[in-house]
Amino acid sequence: MKKFLLLLSTILLCSCTKKINNESSYQKINNMLVNLKSYKCTANVKYISNKNTIEYKTIQYCKSDGKYRIEIISPENSAGNITLSDGKSIYQYNLKINGRVSVTHKENMERSEIFLTSFIRNYSKSLETSVSVANMDKSKCTVLEAKIPGEHPYLSSEKLFIDNKTQKPLELVIYDKDNSERIIVSYEEFEYNIDLKDSLFKM
Repeated sequence: MKKFLLLLSTILLCSCTKKINNESSYQKINNMLVNLKSYKCTANVKYISNKNTIEYKTIQYCKSDGKYRIEIISPENSAGNITLSDGKSIYQYNLKINGRVSVTHKENMERSEIFLTSFIRNYSKSLETSVSVANMDKSKCTVLEAKIPGEHPYLSSEKLFIDNKTQKPLELVIYDKDNSERIIVSYEEFEYNIDLKDSLFKM
């Protein structure tokens, strides 16, 4: 009986310790998301359709006030394409082609939802959220899940995988209504709360 009580106490102590550690990791991640004002990252963005899969390597600059800049590095036929928003208008142009600029005031969800700031906004407003723990590339990470507002048939929910040790995002996965993967953003480098000049987001 004493051995059983000792074993039970050990199990309960280990369970409590694990729970506290998880809560601590979640709290650090939550603080990072709440206090995120800007970030720069290198990320691979994969768009998956019923017909094919297209992948872009990008450099992203983003601020919590809605300003962003995306530069495509590869594939070769798309390299040099830049999309930026100053918070009011969206500009698209290619560094290799002078004089060709596209301007619009309407945001494209397939583009805007790839940003971490969009996930934070959706997660904070979503009535259906969840938190879990997973292993990814030998790193233990916290997984946050949220619903994407609107009735877009291919952008229904999303999961953000964050490394518990570094509090940096590893991957953002966006699902359609059938829970199939539609967009996968895999982060290679990530720096948050860095000084981004407003000139980055202007033509």
